[in-house]
Amino acid sequence: MNYNITPQVVIETLTRLGLKVLGAIALFIVGRWLIKLALALTTKALNRQQLDPTIVRYISSALGVILNVVLIVALLGFFGVETTTFAALLAGVGIAIGAAWSGLLANFAAGVFLVLLRPFKVGDFVSAGGVTGTIQSIGMFGTTMNAPDNVQTIVGNNKILSDNIQNYSTNAFRRVDLLAQIAHGVDHREAINLLKSGMARIPNVLGQPAPDVEILQFTPAGPVLAVRPYCSNEHYWQVYFDTNRLIRESFTAAGYPVPEQHYAVRGGMESSARSISSTAA
Repeated sequence: MNYNITPQVVIETLTRLGLKVLGAIALFIVGRWLIKLALALTTKALNRQQLDPTIVRYISSALGVILNVVLIVALLGFFGVETTTFAALLAGVGIAIGAAWSGLLANFAAGVFLVLLRPFKVGDFVSAGGVTGTIQSIGMFGTTMNAPDNVQTIVGNNKILSDNIQNYSTNAFRRVDLLAQIAHGVDHREAINLLKSGMARIPNVLGQPAPDVEILQFTPAGPVLAVRPYCSNEHYWQVYFDTNRLIRESFTAAGYPVPEQHYAVRGGMESSARSISSTAA
């Protein structure tokens, strides 16, 4: 073998390699631009058909993954790698990954069912997979939600589909559940009327169904009232806090005493002394 490598050969080799790298970079940049263009055109075409945003985002997500895989195969082919061999290798790797990470396939299948069954859509406020928030998108493997504290959370589709789903946006209104403790000496009928009349003045509390205020249970400190106004989902927290404030301010203005537990002690000092004397005798 001839190990004599001249500088000219090195320069030519590096030049060819450099041109291939530059070509690959150019191909990657152009490919990425074309993928973004294709996704934008696809999304626009689907929106023109007035499809549900949930379905549009799911199709765009799946198409983006497929086009990126095609781009990677094209880059490998540009460097002289046999794409047929790579395709076979990719299929083998896919089977291995599918066997090792079966959860990904389960999440993918669950994503398809979520799009078809549509227990919720983009923009709905739900509780699913142990997370409560607003649906941002349903991806191939996970669903993205924004929690009320503005934290973005991604939950696996399979976890959502296999768990209970509560969709707060389906119905026109929902109930706010609060408690109000009153003392034993307070007239519960007066307290109930006080809260009902006060809730009628809280913004966004629905008149129908009317707010409910009833005795829920009894405690050593006194009766506990269930305070339940109704409102639309978007006004839930405003009504929640305003009703809590109403309970505090109304009871204070009415002069209601602070609820406290009362204990009765049976037997006095005389009986205790008599017991001690008889024991000593």
